[in-house]
Amino acid sequence: MPPATPPAASPETAPSLVGREYEVEIGPVAHGGHCIARTEEGRVLFVRHALPGERVVVKVTEGREDSRFLRADAVGILEPSKDRVEAPCPFAGPGLCGGCDWQHAAPGAQRRLKASVVAEQLTRLAGLTAEDAGWDGTVEPAPGDKVPKGEVPAWRTRVHYSVDDEGRAGLLRHRSHEVQPIDRCLIAAPGVSELGVEKRRWPQIATVDATAATGSGDRQVQLTPRPGGRLPLVELDRPVSVLRGEEPRGRGAERGGERAVHRVHGRPFVRERAAGRTWRISAGGFWQVHPKAAELLVETVMTGLTPRKGEMALDLYCGAGLFAGALAERVGDKGAVLGIESSKRAVEDARHNLADLDRVRVERGSVEQVLPRTGITEADIVVLDPPRSGAGRKTVRQVASLGPRRIAYVACDPAALARDLAYFREEGYVPHFLRAFDLFPMTHHVECVAILKPAPKRS
Repeated sequence: MPPATPPAASPETAPSLVGREYEVEIGPVAHGGHCIARTEEGRVLFVRHALPGERVVVKVTEGREDSRFLRADAVGILEPSKDRVEAPCPFAGPGLCGGCDWQHAAPGAQRRLKASVVAEQLTRLAGLTAEDAGWDGTVEPAPGDKVPKGEVPAWRTRVHYSVDDEGRAGLLRHRSHEVQPIDRCLIAAPGVSELGVEKRRWPQIATVDATAATGSGDRQVQLTPRPGGRLPLVELDRPVSVLRGEEPRGRGAERGGERAVHRVHGRPFVRERAAGRTWRISAGGFWQVHPKAAELLVETVMTGLTPRKGEMALDLYCGAGLFAGALAERVGDKGAVLGIESSKRAVEDARHNLADLDRVRVERGSVEQVLPRTGITEADIVVLDPPRSGAGRKTVRQVASLGPRRIAYVACDPAALARDLAYFREEGYVPHFLRAFDLFPMTHHVECVAILKPAPKRS
């Protein structure tokens, strides 16, 4: 079986195969928005714009004669899948926008593809079946996202536009720094589309980040100029706050450190609404991009953890404090909640958002460094919402050593989730249940929530 995620490419020593075409039968879906196929010579292909079971003509987009695998696009569909639809977006397809992976698949088929990926990652990396994980094997649509074939839910409340040399706003092509200019993004939430970012030119600007908050009328654009560039006079189709962003510099810049952001006019944050509270989210701060995600994830996590009055709870990678706030309401005045977050801006937001809850403390730093320094030796319940790379073995070991009765793991990457579930099993924790949500329709991304509990003691 070929690897589910492409390995690193070989050194560029052999002749390029870019542009070569093959006629192939498409095999199973793989993690990353593509499917697996093989040429007659046995070369492994990772193919975009195809569906399992189809017979297609593919054109190689990356790879050389001595590469372990090739990347390719399906450029001719000879025998289509019954799940194939005409892509609703005119900018979806080979060589065009790289933002969506599955515009050519019916909505139900997209969720089945994602379910296959989650199941494969659980089996391959954690040795777990769906039954072992307490999962029904489905990826659930978010409330209100069920749409007929050929339609697209407009869900993305934050859109990162790149600007080409002519000042046109667009999105990057797949695995490229080339900009695909667009006149509309179908998955953008109405509050983003109403700004009209794509309608105007952005001279001297590198990127435009547009945000439309959920639960408030706040709209924001963050403009990052090209080196030496100046900000234009911003006139959009709706009232909007304007910020100037800068690329990270100095220590940490090479690791994607936090950007410096300067207010031009309006608020330097947006107000989100979820879990019965209003949340301040500063520019560049993390918040779920689907408008129903925050509420849905809080409900799922709290149902799984069943917090009790007086308990000690941890919210690791706490961001602006969403789960910490929900936990604090449930553990009551005699309980305690500790949040840990590495982003300075997010910590400031979390402390502001939870200032009325004196039982909540938020510490800044990496989880694996801060958690041992807190002096906490026991915790009743723990939430982890790590970045796409996952929590890792060291953090898993630290969490398990606190002996929590329940752990909630929120994951935006099924491979990282599966790896960390394997680490948790080594430390004596197994899944109680798992749910998967389609919070990123038309893309390959999927959000999972796993609730863990101590493994039964062997008699």
